[in-house]
Amino acid sequence: MTKVLVTGGTGFIGSHTVVELLQKNYEVVIIDDLSNSSESVLDSIEKIAGVKPEFEKFDLCDKNKLQDFFRRHKDIKAVIHFAAKKAVGESVDNPLLYYRNNLFSFVNLLECMLENAIKFIVFSSSCTVYGEPDYLPVDEHAPIKKAASPYGNTKQICEEILEETISANNEKLEGIALRYFNPTGAHESALIGELPIGIPNNLIPFVTQTAIGKRDKLKVFGGDYETEDGSCIRDFIHVVDLAKAHIIALERMINLKIQSPYEVFNLGTGVGYSVLDVVKTFEKVSGVKLNYEIVGRRDGDIMQMYADTNLANHELGWKAERGLEQMLDTAWKWELALKEKNK
Repeated sequence: MTKVLVTGGTGFIGSHTVVELLQKNYEVVIIDDLSNSSESVLDSIEKIAGVKPEFEKFDLCDKNKLQDFFRRHKDIKAVIHFAAKKAVGESVDNPLLYYRNNLFSFVNLLECMLENAIKFIVFSSSCTVYGEPDYLPVDEHAPIKKAASPYGNTKQICEEILEETISANNEKLEGIALRYFNPTGAHESALIGELPIGIPNNLIPFVTQTAIGKRDKLKVFGGDYETEDGSCIRDFIHVVDLAKAHIIALERMINLKIQSPYEVFNLGTGVGYSVLDVVKTFEKVSGVKLNYEIVGRRDGDIMQMYADTNLANHELGWKAERGLEQMLDTAWKWELALKEKNK
């Protein structure tokens, strides 16, 4: 049985990917510092997959602990790396926190992989690396422009670190960077989903929390963009579709199908929806009228972004299967399940 380390595996995308790995009979060990997740997620993963993954709680920035971890886990074949801070607004307010956390942890991880002859890594990247795009839809050949936020810059730098480390360690390391667009939704079981600690930074959990009464009002940042309704446009992708892509990327390396030691793929649906489209679609799916107001633009946001997914569709043989209504429906069922659980 192939053993995979998933960093940040109790988080939103990480937990869904762990479920997919376990359901394909991989052995999984998770490292997470629980700074934006809960250990109870492990029980939910077990309920879905029938297996509870191994778990260790510590910060990847602590290299001594990471080295000790690898001394005790000699049989790890590959790594899927999610662990990172990811709030655009927070990164603008506190850039050093983001540079320290996201870069140091990644350097430590790659050093330990090389020290322990672990060859394969799937890296959680982001469409934020493209900055404000020159053309739409954005393909993998689009220029990497100045990032709109320190968070986006950490993803750019991590991609550079990965590519250059692979280049310098010929045949010892291979990696695939997956540039996601906007992950959302929840597992159809409503046992795992997005559970931000504190005020959500992403749109959909803010929508569902407003609908259920946790938040008084949804703020739509910017109503004066040059789009059809004035709000930002994003490419939303269901988290289960995204999770499945990580397994395909991993198996591409393990099964020697990778075309070069470092590859990059966009993961999205290829369809752009405005923030106000999301509001209207949610109201239709849930039957709940949302209390929202349009406020000023937010630092670090770009106007519109959606993916050209042809490379992932043809090279990986992967395609997003779930549309916006299913994303919002599963996100809402997850929010309702949380309410029931916390009664």
